[in-house]
Amino acid sequence: MGTRPKEVAELLASVEAQTVKPARTVLVGNGCTLPDDLPGWVERVELADNLGVTGGRNAALAHLRDVDVVVDLDDDGLLVADDVVARISDLYENDPTLGIVSFRIADETGVTQRRHVPRLRAGDPMQGGEVTTFLGGGHALSTRMLREVGDWPEMFFFAHEETDMAWRALDAGWRVVYEPQLLLQHPRTSPARHAFFYRMTARNRVYLARRHLPALLVPLYLGTWLALTVVRTRDLAGLKAWFSGFAEGWRTPCGGRRPMRWRTVWRMTRLGRPPVI
Repeated sequence: MGTRPKEVAELLASVEAQTVKPARTVLVGNGCTLPDDLPGWVERVELADNLGVTGGRNAALAHLRDVDVVVDLDDDGLLVADDVVARISDLYENDPTLGIVSFRIADETGVTQRRHVPRLRAGDPMQGGEVTTFLGGGHALSTRMLREVGDWPEMFFFAHEETDMAWRALDAGWRVVYEPQLLLQHPRTSPARHAFFYRMTARNRVYLARRHLPALLVPLYLGTWLALTVVRTRDLAGLKAWFSGFAEGWRTPCGGRRPMRWRTVWRMTRLGRPPVI
């Protein structure tokens, strides 16, 4: 969005330092003009308007249909190790069922926040394995998988778009893996920074349920998150925005409905996170 020129330059330097070079690198200006002094190997995509996380990523995907794996990186992230691309290449080469790989996110002190571990039992961020969602800040996507399940849901703008993608991938038989050896260094932040966050979070929870859950699970999933939000949220303005988003999620279009199969529900349950929480 043009607000982090220093961080973007450092991130691109960490990409250039990789022992295995990416085939192509795309930088999206989401409603902003990109710097004139970008390296020559960076492809520029400037969007007239801010299309959100989902729209920005889809704009990048439109330029990357000819690669095997797409890696998304937040503009304030940093690849500390120089073998990240090499590791990703090996992972996908050795597993044709691998759809999504989630990075580990840690701050500059090496601490991973609990919310950045994509499973319910988040005590050990170094424990990898199959999961049912992934981290937006750093991840890899098989383009074969994308051709089967589709791109990012643009109506989400941001919040829970990774879960939407993961549920579609799981229902199509792909594996979603958390690989803690793939590290993206990222500044420590709080997700609850503004009312817009609360509204999008609630709205997109409803979108997820409407789009993907069997009818029997919709009230269980949304009821669980409603109860958790009321218990956890101490900000009255934030809570008001959350309920506004919850209502918006029911009255606005969310794309087509395609409930996941019950065998996918069972698979997610065996992985430790049934789609009711």
